[in-house]
Amino acid sequence: MKALKTLLVIVLAIVAIVIVLGLIGPSEYRVERSITIPAETGVVWANVSDLEDHEEWSPWAEKDPDMAVTITGEAGQVGQKSEWNGDENVGSGYQQIVVVEENKAVRTDLHFIEPWESQSTATFDLEDLGDSTRVTWGIEGENNFMGKVMSVFMDMDKMVGPDFERGLANLKEVSTAEQAALDAERAKMVDGFTIETMERPGMTYVGVRKTIPWSDMEKFFGNSFGKVFGALGQAGVQPQGAPTALYFMWDEENKRADVLAGAAVSDADAAKFTGTAGMSTYAVAPGNAYVIDYFGGYAGSGAAHMAMDKKIKRDGASMREVAIEEYITDPGQEPDSSKWHTRIVYPIQ
Repeated sequence: MKALKTLLVIVLAIVAIVIVLGLIGPSEYRVERSITIPAETGVVWANVSDLEDHEEWSPWAEKDPDMAVTITGEAGQVGQKSEWNGDENVGSGYQQIVVVEENKAVRTDLHFIEPWESQSTATFDLEDLGDSTRVTWGIEGENNFMGKVMSVFMDMDKMVGPDFERGLANLKEVSTAEQAALDAERAKMVDGFTIETMERPGMTYVGVRKTIPWSDMEKFFGNSFGKVFGALGQAGVQPQGAPTALYFMWDEENKRADVLAGAAVSDADAAKFTGTAGMSTYAVAPGNAYVIDYFGGYAGSGAAHMAMDKKIKRDGASMREVAIEEYITDPGQEPDSSKWHTRIVYPIQ
């Protein structure tokens, strides 16, 4: 009987302790971690606001690569939902976006189903620091009675904090790489033109070369291309590309140009025209070149050449030799001049 009384006292003491803990335990919880990412806020925002992009940096996706994830709703908007079902490391549940402040904050309603049911709010806050972005990732919620009791024995910060740190490190890696790619693309852009840097092989051209007034260029090209391609056909020579112009000189003051109108051929075929009256050959050495794929009428290509000049000056480069225009589209076959494709090439060093 005495033992039973002792047991009853112990049970009552435990119940009392539980009640006290349930009364005095914290009614709310919050865990957060922050990181500074050397990327524009817009770049980081894209990875944070779209739940589908979370899979690129989520620490739980690392823990369970085979985790099944279903995304519904409009990307990065209120209502987008992510449902997951994984192994014992990640459990199952869903989160749904409930608040969006563009480039500033996202809130999601977060529900865990397994290993136990719980509901909380996930928070993402971004601070624009100019050339970098401060990201704070948090989770917060209310403790019910048992939650208050368990909070005494379970350190939420130690349980969740390391995962947040790992996820933010992944987010930094992903966003930094995207920023580098964006910067590289921007470096190609000059006055609306994308200028690629390419390694080009050496090429030998056969054509008609002449210094002419700008006003005679259309007539010159029409006559010269006809002559060159006719001669190539008679010699059984297959051109190695589209009709091409090589510009050796562009005289703004006197409005004239030294230009060769022709086509690329093999070195062996070029030798067949050495010394041929009215025909010239010219070899462009292999090496790096800036390239613009220009679409539009020929009269508008001057802006592309001006962009090339700016690119060369900006990069501290210099032209190795001639400027090249390859006329990919035949105007006789395509009446819409907006679709005419001219590849503009500046060999550089």
